[in-house]
Amino acid sequence: MQNPIILAVLVAYLLLLLVIGLWAGKDSRDVSGYFVAGKRLPSWVIAFSSNATGESAWLLLGLTGMGYLVGIHAFWVVLGEVLGVTFAWVFVARRFKEYTDRYDSITVNDFFEDRFRDKAQTIRRVGTLIILSMVAVYMAAQLTAAGKAFESFLGLNYMAGVLLGTAVVLYYTTVGGFKAVAYSDLVQGVLMFSSLVLLPIVGIRAAGGWSAMIGELRVQDPSLLVPMGSFGVSTAGVMSALSFAAVGLAFLGVPQLLVRFMSARSVREIPNGGLIAVSSIIVFDSGAVLGGMAGRAIFPGLADSETVLPTMADQLFPALFTGIFLVVVLAAIMSTADSLLILASSAVVRDVVQKIYRPDLSESRLSMYAKGTTIVLGIAAAVGALTEARLIFWFVLFAWSGLGSAFVPPILCSLFWKRTTREGVIAGMLTGFAVTIVWVLVFKARFYELYEMIPGVAAGLIAVVVVSLLTSPPEGAEQEFDEVSEALGPALRRRPAAQRPASLPAVGSHAETRRNAERSLS
Repeated sequence: MQNPIILAVLVAYLLLLLVIGLWAGKDSRDVSGYFVAGKRLPSWVIAFSSNATGESAWLLLGLTGMGYLVGIHAFWVVLGEVLGVTFAWVFVARRFKEYTDRYDSITVNDFFEDRFRDKAQTIRRVGTLIILSMVAVYMAAQLTAAGKAFESFLGLNYMAGVLLGTAVVLYYTTVGGFKAVAYSDLVQGVLMFSSLVLLPIVGIRAAGGWSAMIGELRVQDPSLLVPMGSFGVSTAGVMSALSFAAVGLAFLGVPQLLVRFMSARSVREIPNGGLIAVSSIIVFDSGAVLGGMAGRAIFPGLADSETVLPTMADQLFPALFTGIFLVVVLAAIMSTADSLLILASSAVVRDVVQKIYRPDLSESRLSMYAKGTTIVLGIAAAVGALTEARLIFWFVLFAWSGLGSAFVPPILCSLFWKRTTREGVIAGMLTGFAVTIVWVLVFKARFYELYEMIPGVAAGLIAVVVVSLLTSPPEGAEQEFDEVSEALGPALRRRPAAQRPASLPAVGSHAETRRNAERSLS
């Protein structure tokens, strides 16, 4: 389909992204500006950016496809994600922001290294390897989705769609850095929110109303209307529901979302951001599942369930709205792809080049390296998207679970258990990651396809706790833990700045003071 109205909407959207990249470019000339926008983002930006990044093409194509395939059973995903986002903003975000402001952290690995006084930089090395391996898979999935979107909406060649999507993301991410990523995510998140309100309303109406839609689904397959799906109340049904709900676990600690908390202007931005994030995730996920169910009632028998949204957009909406839906799908893809590029680039440039091998490099040189690395990583992901299988939902879930299993256990223990040790964090990272891979390759098919993040996170938590109990926390870490708790107060109550203890160190001074002391002793 080469409708000029659709093309005009697409071109306008792509031009807007390019403008955002140029506008943000002036703030991407140093490491902090390029990777965390100088830690100056307001609550509404980090909220929409966090959700848009966490959802990706998986939401618009994958979750609508799951609603099409399994009906109400897909609402277990909605439950898991709503709970995950809520707990992340209420409990994780404030403590993580407080710690990372003390250390002046730019990456999650910065946080771990300072929190556990890791002079050997082992955590940084392990974390970087895990991030790069999983981001490669994740990025390929996003660009696969770009190819599918252009193919479904415009009839464009799949390869051309992948390359066009890659080119646009690389431009504004490379030029504007994290600030461009965050503000483009804001635009993309608002578009996603609006469209996922509209899609189920129009779809249900086209199906003849709610009762008619339910009746049609019941005729097609009664299990579409059962919470436990085709398995019923059985071991397989429970395992399936747990697997869907467990998708939300990763919101508690994957690096690409944690960096949003880090980039906030202050801890006081977190409560307002959390309210926006939780409200929007409910609309995002519920709209996707209901839209998929409506699509099943109207267009039964689609060869690829992940094309239900493009099909509905083409058949139920005028060309202008079809173009908007194309933009929304691209928004979901790009909002994750840009964040993954920045995450991987920071792992290479900040965690490896600056912190391990070349701490003497200037900020401008490091910024140049960061942009070059972003381009190389984007091209590599595009190559992967052109050669890998095109099943977005499961492709993304594998990468999501790998990052979640590796980082969620160490993050939770680091923030909420003062007895956590450096050795425990390393053990948790490696164990969670390894169990995820082994579970997929060896055990998953034997245990009712139980989602790999469940055993991965469980094994990672056990490893952190057991190894930490056998080793000792670094000197001063427990006192610092108490200071952070005192500074924040109860999780559900916002403490005014005036009530914060006057003795707390300024941003970055705590870690710097300790480093200076270590240098003088050596």
